[in-house]
Amino acid sequence: MMVPATISNLVRSLSKSSTGLSRGINTLVGTHTAKWMQDTSKKSPMELINEVPPIKVEGRIAACEGDSNPALGHPIEFICLDLKEPAICKYCGLRYVQHDHHH
Repeated sequence: MMVPATISNLVRSLSKSSTGLSRGINTLVGTHTAKWMQDTSKKSPMELINEVPPIKVEGRIAACEGDSNPALGHPIEFICLDLKEPAICKYCGLRYVQHDHHH
């Protein structure tokens, strides 16, 4: 049977190590992002997705999965196309319009 003091020491130890790990990951991500942002020859993800023309869909609802390969996509998002302007997927930014929109 474990003594309560031993359990609290274990919890404190795990908390300290996970905090250090989290700081390390944040530093790594911050460094990677800063390096990527310095290269102005590359387009941002938003610029790239905005170059994709709106996808025409038959009917009032689009189903976006981000990619035809489920391993590379995102959770399915059903998007209502009742408005005249393109509807945007909240996960990947792809835009959808009704093929023959009548209003």
